Amino acid sequence: MLNNIKFIIILLIIIFAAVSVSYRQGISGPADKNGQDKIFIVKKGESVDRIGENLAEAGLIKSKLYFKIYIWRNKTESNLQAGKYVLSPKMNIKEIARILSAGKTLNDELTIKIIEGWTIDDINEYLVNNNIVAEGDFVNLAKAEIGNWKLGIEKPDFLNDAPANANLEGFLFPDTYKIFKGASAEDIIKKMLDNFGLKLTDKMRADAEKQGRTIYDIVRMASIVEKEVRTPRDMKIASGLFWDRIKNGQALESDATLSYFFGTNKPRHSLEELKVDSPYNSYKYRGLPPTPISNPGLNAIKAAIYPEHTDYNYFLSKPDTGETVFSKTYNEHLKNKAKYLK
Repeated sequence: MLNNIKFIIILLIIIFAAVSVSYRQGISGPADKNGQDKIFIVKKGESVDRIGENLAEAGLIKSKLYFKIYIWRNKTESNLQAGKYVLSPKMNIKEIARILSAGKTLNDELTIKIIEGWTIDDINEYLVNNNIVAEGDFVNLAKAEIGNWKLGIEKPDFLNDAPANANLEGFLFPDTYKIFKGASAEDIIKKMLDNFGLKLTDKMRADAEKQGRTIYDIVRMASIVEKEVRTPRDMKIASGLFWDRIKNGQALESDATLSYFFGTNKPRHSLEELKVDSPYNSYKYRGLPPTPISNPGLNAIKAAIYPEHTDYNYFLSKPDTGETVFSKTYNEHLKNKAKYLK
């Protein structure tokens, strides 16, 4: 009899431990890490049970039961507020419960637009000037070394081949975002990284790997292409030209890399500036710069993975229109410079 009681107690302990582990995982994990944002409505007077059921049916949580337990354990039943929300299946139960309890409805949203080719400093200036984040909050997190990961999220796998001393330059995907008023710098960075992970498909990753190029290589090239040319077609041609230069042991000779070093946006640099001893001086040093020089958009990233190889060896951009003029020989390039860069 005593042995039976001990067995039952041990069995109950094991079951309780297993349930506890399952519960912790259930409230901390997302319903779908690749899911898209959804509009979710909480009607006035709806019960926790009904809200949990609606969340589960919408694919925003995996378990109605875990949602109810979490709300019950944290005594937040009365805090859930009616309204229209933007929720994501990439959020976990704790995050969703926090949003519903805080009443962060659509009326509390802001729209921000991050432009292709902006650097971390550009994004920071935009967010600070629009009173979205305090000075230092965004830039300190975005420029922190990846090897010393400071964000309260798991490091994305696309950063695995980035050097430990690199930062998030290149991976803050430019797009239009909806954020809540009062969103933290970390919230904004998380949205950008999530977006990057969605845009960089498995096929794109596999195709880059087949070429013997890491994601970090691709982003560095894309960041240059983004700053140098405008149209998707020109991006592919410029990408092919740059990859060919690297293959042939030639210098990239990109003014965009020098501008990144100097913190300017100059399309051309003086002879004195071209002599600067910096790994970002792609006139002096061969290969890609040590880090991305901007945050490229999808067209530039695709161009870096799928370049168009041509007979062109040189190009320039018309100052008035930004149109790219390609040339095959150096003499042809000199003629184009004399014609368009007066």
